Amino acid sequence: QGNMAFAGKYEFENDENYDDFVKKIGLPSDKIEMGRNCKIVTEVVQNGNDFTWTQHFPGGRTTTNSFTIDKEADLETMGGKKFKATVKMEDGKIVADFPNYRHTAEICGGKLVEISSTSGVVYKRTSKRIA
Repeated sequence: QGNMAFAGKYEFENDENYDDFVKKIGLPSDKIEMGRNCKIVTEVVQNGNDFTWTQHFPGGRTTTNSFTIDKEADLETMGGKKFKATVKMEDGKIVADFPNYRHTAEICGGKLVEISSTSGVVYKRTSKRIA
């Protein structure tokens, strides 16, 4: 708790099971194409338990989720749907239950590792620290 391990900027490095996962959660095919091997830059600002999590997509689109650990927040899914969730911190991982998947994020060896899982499909995205 209270460590600033997440703060920084991370650039997409690789992922696993992208197609299976996005089809399972019902992303439209244009969004699937847009996100495939997309050099997303994730910027995390952390102030104690308060986070601002911004994803910068090529072409200038950004998605920002701001939340406080253990407090309900308004968040947005990969597909742009708004929802409410309480983000938790479990064993150094950020954990959020999205409407149709569970998302975790942790720092492993200086990389940001995000895992989303739904009905047996596990999508893993690894990003390297660039700032």
